[in-house]
Amino acid sequence: MEFKLKAPYSPTGDQPQAIEKLTKGIKDGLPHQVLLGVTGSGKTYTIANVIKNVQKPTLVISHNKTLAAQLYQEFREFFPKNGVGFFISYYDYYLPESYIPQTDTYIAKETDVNEEIDRLRLEATSLLSSRKDVVIVASVSCIYNIGSPTEYSRKILELKVGQKISQRELAKDLVDLFYENNRWEVGRGVFRRRGDLIEIGLAYKEEILEVEFSGDKIIGLSLKKLFSDQKIEEQSFFVCPAKHYIADPGVLGQAFVQIEKDLNKRLAELKKEDKLLEAQRLEQRVNYDLEMIHEVGYVSGIENYSRYFDNRDPGDPPNTLIDFYKHAFGDDFLVVIDESHITVPQVGGMYLGDKSRKQTLIDFGFRLPACLDNRPLQLPEFLNLVPKTIYVSATPAEWEIKKSDYRVVEQLVRPTGLTEPEVVVRPTGNQVQDLIQEILKRKKKKQRVLVTTLTKRLAEDLSVYLSDTKNTQGKKIAVHYIHADVAALERVKILADLRRGKYDVIVGVNLLREGLDLPEVSLVAILDADSRGFLRSKTSLIQTMGRATRNSAGEVILYADEKTNAIVEAIAEVERRRRIQLDYNKKYKITPKTIEKPIRKGIVKGGFKKNKLGKRGLFSNPESMTPKDISFEIRVLKRKMGELAAALEFEAAVKVRDQIRKMEDWLD
Repeated sequence: MEFKLKAPYSPTGDQPQAIEKLTKGIKDGLPHQVLLGVTGSGKTYTIANVIKNVQKPTLVISHNKTLAAQLYQEFREFFPKNGVGFFISYYDYYLPESYIPQTDTYIAKETDVNEEIDRLRLEATSLLSSRKDVVIVASVSCIYNIGSPTEYSRKILELKVGQKISQRELAKDLVDLFYENNRWEVGRGVFRRRGDLIEIGLAYKEEILEVEFSGDKIIGLSLKKLFSDQKIEEQSFFVCPAKHYIADPGVLGQAFVQIEKDLNKRLAELKKEDKLLEAQRLEQRVNYDLEMIHEVGYVSGIENYSRYFDNRDPGDPPNTLIDFYKHAFGDDFLVVIDESHITVPQVGGMYLGDKSRKQTLIDFGFRLPACLDNRPLQLPEFLNLVPKTIYVSATPAEWEIKKSDYRVVEQLVRPTGLTEPEVVVRPTGNQVQDLIQEILKRKKKKQRVLVTTLTKRLAEDLSVYLSDTKNTQGKKIAVHYIHADVAALERVKILADLRRGKYDVIVGVNLLREGLDLPEVSLVAILDADSRGFLRSKTSLIQTMGRATRNSAGEVILYADEKTNAIVEAIAEVERRRRIQLDYNKKYKITPKTIEKPIRKGIVKGGFKKNKLGKRGLFSNPESMTPKDISFEIRVLKRKMGELAAALEFEAAVKVRDQIRKMEDWLD
C-alpha cells in the first residue's frame, strides 16, 4: 500500500523548496541531509511530504518521550490509512541491577512495566512484519537489545479459513508465542478455549481474534473489540508473538555449554587474582540462573545471557528495532532524527554509562563478562545500520552539518506569517514578582505561559509559590510543573490541560525546549538566563524562545543581569530569522495569525491521578494518609527511585525503595 498523505492544507512558504531538495537528495542517494527548520515552520509536515514522495518505510527518532508522543499523534493524522507505530521505553520506573563497592551494597533490578506502552511496542514490530507503508516514531530506546528479528519473524503464526489444525495444536502454538492460556477470561496476551472457539487477546492490538473451528478445521476468523459484539470477518490473519525476545530452542543446549565454559574461565581468573568470595558468588549465581532457565525458561536478568541465545560473538552489536527494519526492508528505508542536536549526542552517550555499571558487577562476581553484550548500540554501529538519514533541528549542531557535507536545507518561513518573538532582557532583582504580573496579564487574555528554571527543585518550589499567589482580584494562578519525575504519558496530558485552560502556567527545566507545539502560549520566561552551561547556551536559548512562536502575541523575557555571549548570539539569530519572516509577510501581504491546532486525545486511555496533597518530601508518614493517598505517594516515590537510579545514586534509590515497601505494607 502506498503512503497517502492527508492534510487540510498544501505546502506553502518555503516548505515546497525544502520538500523538493530533501526528496531529490534521497533519490540521489545522499546518506545524510540536514533540515534547519524554525519552530512553527511545519517541519513534521515537510517530512511527511518527503515520505509520501519517496515512498519509503521510515523510522523517526526523538530524544524525548513527550515529543515522541506528539510526533506519533501528528504522523497518525497525516497517514491515517498507513501503518504508524510508537516505540518508547515501557518502564514507568527502572532500577537497574548494580553494586556499590564502597558500602558493599548490592541492588537487584526492579521495574514497573507500562502495559499499554508494551502493547504499542509490539504493535510497532508487528507493522514492520506485515506491511511496507510504515512510520515508527521511537525514542532512543530503539538502540537497545530487543532480540532477533529473524526469530521473531519465524514465530509469526499464519491462520487461514479452511486451514487444517486442531484446537490443541493451535493452543500449543500460542503458548510457544508466549500467550497465556486462561479458561476464565481473555485479555491482552491471553487466550481461552470456549466450545468451538478459541479467543485470542492479541498482545499488540486492542482487539480479540476469534478462531472458529469445525472439528480440526478453521471455518471462521473475526476481529472484535473487547466487550463489543461488532466483528470484522477475515480470511487470513497473522498472529505475532507476545514478546520481542525469542530464542531458538535449537541453540539453548549449545548456549548452556558455552555459558558453562565461560563460567569456568572466569572462575579461574578470579581465583588467580585471589578473589575467592567473588568466585563463589559468581558460581552460585550462574548455576542458579541456568537451572531456572532450564526448568521454567526464564530468570530475572536473563537478558545478561542474550549473546549466547542470539548466537552472537563477544562484542557484536545487539539486535535492535533498526535490525527489524533491516530484516524487513534491507537498506530501503529512511531514518529521521528529530531535534538532532540533542538526539545524536544522546545516542552516542548511552553505551559508556551502561558499560560502567556492568563492569562493576563483573569485577565483583555478580555477572559474567557476557553481560556487557546486552547493551545499547554505539554511535558508529548506529550510523553503519542506517542507510539514509535526515537530521531535523532549528539549531543543528556542527556534527550534523559536517556529516551532510554542509548540505543544509533551510526552512525559515512560517506559513502562518508568525514571526520570531520579541525578546526583552530584564534584571533578576524581583524577577518572580515581575513574572507574576506578566502571568496575570496573559491570564486575563486567556493566554498561557511557560517558565523555564535551571533545576527540578526550583521548578517544583516555584510552582508551589505561584499556586499560592493571589492577584488583586483574588483569583489564583493555576500552575503545574514538568520534569523527569513526571511519567512520559502524563506529561502529554499536562500539556493538553495547559492548552485547554486547566493551567495558566507550566514550569519546567529543559523538557520545555524542543518540539512542543503549544499555540496558546504567548509568553516564555527564562529565569537566570545569564547562567553559564548547557541549559543557557545559545542553542538552548534559541530553542526555548521558539516555544513562543506559535502565537501572534509571542514574547520572550530573559531575566538576566548580564548579556552573556550566548544571550547576544541567540538574540542576533532570532532577529535574523525575524527579518526574513517580516520580509515574506510584507511581500505577500500576510497578517500573522495564531495557529489553530486541535487538542488530541491521549495515547493511553484513562487519566492520571492528580497530587491533591501538594508538594511532599520523600518520606511521608502513611499513618496520616488515606489508602488512596498512599497509593499515589507510592507512584511518586517509584518515579523518584527511577530518577536516582538513572543518576547512578543507587544508595539513595535503595532508601526510597525501602520507603515504598513500608507504604505497601500499610496498604495490605
